[in-house]
Amino acid sequence: MRKIMPSSLENCRCKYGPLASNYGDGFNGAFMIMTPSGNQLIVIASDGGGWDHVSVSITGKERLPSWDEMKYVKDLFFGDDETVVQFLPKKDAYISHAQVLHLWKKHGFEYELPPAIFV
Repeated sequence: MRKIMPSSLENCRCKYGPLASNYGDGFNGAFMIMTPSGNQLIVIASDGGGWDHVSVSITGKERLPSWDEMKYVKDLFFGDDETVVQFLPKKDAYISHAQVLHLWKKHGFEYELPPAIFV
């Protein structure tokens, strides 16, 4: 995750209720983020256990976040020089409770990308 949290993101932190956190929690916590397109995202972030993790869902929508919404969240939480991934595990490892997508980055690990010509 980024070294320093943008103030625009800190202003979106949920400070009350069951998912409350505060400035001292760093990137750990829940955030209500308005996208440029006007959708409100619920983002829950953590950096424990050797992983940076961000889960993203949309308030009041019965759909998964779009590419543009996930990219927006990635840019808020991760640096331009960081590669993050969405995993599609084998079927018997699926855990699906809602219309949520996740971004992951293992601490101290850089993901190998395919050659640009393959994409």
